[in-house]
Amino acid sequence: METSGSIQASLSGRYAVALFDLARDASALDAVAGSLAALKAAIAQSADFKGLIHSPVLSREAAGKAIAAVAACMGLDPLTTKFLGVLAANRRLSQLPAVIRAYETLLSNHKGETLAEVTSAYPLTPAQVDALGKALKTRVGRDVAVEAKVDPAILGGLVVKIGSQMIDSSIRTRLNSLATAMKG
Repeated sequence: METSGSIQASLSGRYAVALFDLARDASALDAVAGSLAALKAAIAQSADFKGLIHSPVLSREAAGKAIAAVAACMGLDPLTTKFLGVLAANRRLSQLPAVIRAYETLLSNHKGETLAEVTSAYPLTPAQVDALGKALKTRVGRDVAVEAKVDPAILGGLVVKIGSQMIDSSIRTRLNSLATAMKG
């Protein structure tokens, strides 16, 4: 498995590579990906969980017990649960969001896909996500895994990030460009 230097260069990237290698060896890539997706959603939705992973006052032992309880409650796979325990023991729970992003990138590369982060003002339907994935495939030349996000601040349109490329067709950007042109 070839990994990009930028992933391995970061602390979270090294943890993600280690988790990916363990998951690949255990034939649990998709199970770990599912658990990480659930954790990503929990971080986005729960201020208490976000506070837990970013708390500098919790001892290693307390953080380990708390994260083990959360993992059991969420029904996470055993490998991810053990991995969270390692992060807690090393006081690296704050790295979890970056580890999840790096793991997603590694998994996409392993599957021969390119990861595209798509931000829209409103939730996209599965049919829209599928159509967008097909359109991006023709542009990129390989399969595209679409990660959809919602940000009402863009007002409408889409913002698509594929690697270092960004396609911004949001109404907010168009209005800002128009305002700049009118000042000119």
